[in-house]
Amino acid sequence: MAALGYVFESQTDTEVIAHLIHHHMAQGRDLLAALQAAVKELTGAYALAVLSRREPDRLACARMGCPLLVGLGEGENFVASDVSAIVAATRRVIFLEEGDTAELTRGAVRVFDADDREVAREVHVSGVSLASLELGPYRHFMQKEIHEQPRAIADTIEAAIDAGGFEPALFGANAEAVLGGIAGVQILACGTSYYAGLTARYWIEAIAGLPCSVEIASEYRYRDAWADPRHLIVTISQSGETLDTMEALKYAKSLGHRHTLSICNVPESAIPRASELVCYTRAGAEIGVASTKAFTTQLAALFQLTVVLGKLHGKVNAEQEADYLEQLRHLPGSIQHALNLEPQIQVWAERFAGKQNALFLGRGLHYPIALEGALKLKEISYIHAEAYPAGELKHGPLALVDAAMPVVVIAPNDRLLEKVKSNMQEVRARGGELFVFADHGTATSANRKACT
Repeated sequence: MAALGYVFESQTDTEVIAHLIHHHMAQGRDLLAALQAAVKELTGAYALAVLSRREPDRLACARMGCPLLVGLGEGENFVASDVSAIVAATRRVIFLEEGDTAELTRGAVRVFDADDREVAREVHVSGVSLASLELGPYRHFMQKEIHEQPRAIADTIEAAIDAGGFEPALFGANAEAVLGGIAGVQILACGTSYYAGLTARYWIEAIAGLPCSVEIASEYRYRDAWADPRHLIVTISQSGETLDTMEALKYAKSLGHRHTLSICNVPESAIPRASELVCYTRAGAEIGVASTKAFTTQLAALFQLTVVLGKLHGKVNAEQEADYLEQLRHLPGSIQHALNLEPQIQVWAERFAGKQNALFLGRGLHYPIALEGALKLKEISYIHAEAYPAGELKHGPLALVDAAMPVVVIAPNDRLLEKVKSNMQEVRARGGELFVFADHGTATSANRKACT
């Protein structure tokens, strides 16, 4: 572009795209045609919305690998990356597909596929409520979404509760035939969703009796993976548009995987559309930066999948199913009990605020929960935090523990509790400050802080 006389004022690729579109318009193309020509020269992911002074009443947009939708109004049309941005103006939306471009005026919308052929995309009516987008009595949206977890969990498990059991139909019309015929599960996800998958691996192997592997989607898509077509590919994504997860799903299909299931929070997003089976988590709109209710509803959906698999493979009998359903029924109330600890946790936060590092420990299925806790501390406070399986403490991390290193321990009253207590003794011996999440009634000593 510089050779053509364009002067760059920044280091961003966005400016390159703007110059490229301008170059094509200078060749006599209108705004839409210039955008369509420009995107054919791009590689990677993008979501573009382009305006031109030459055509002020026209908007052109394009999508590849990033979410983009068109909102249909009365005498007005919109483009956005998320329906929550436009739901106050319209609920009628078109989800653009990979490689699509579109042209918007006040009175019309035209959509074109990757080959520039005009196509008709289905119009969807969004169910997002305006109330879910309002802050209400909370200080910020992350706090609001933390406190929405009991409701989000209740909505996610509602179908199972109403049915009085864990039915394959929760995951699609042909789920019984698909889930009953698989020989294993492979979960692909990123970030928080990956940690949800790591937790589910313990359930799937212990309850359903099936082998389960969990991989970071951005790693899986770039390696020579071994594929067993008898394994179910499960993708997890809050938005349903996570590029690495979408590409990992495509890669898995190219390797011969026939059966796929998506766990997602956004209806009609890209990953569910590309999957054979779907389970929507019904967490509602998520505005806060860090995932909260999306994570816990993913866990609820994965647990339901586990019990369905267990039933279909003869590992869960009717009595066990009833017990699991009863436990699930009490889950929203249990979460509310944990949220009632907020004043105590706020005191902890004041002690953490001045720290530079933190360590999170957990054993078994609580190790992925420790990973998620460390991620949240990094995302929100910019305090460096790492998580380890508690049994690995003595194999390196213990050397970093001192009075300046807070150590968060997840210590439920299960068969590994005594092991975890031994790890806490190691921390105390090094002068570390313990912050323990434990079940009510679990013994704690005076020199450790506990939430129960």
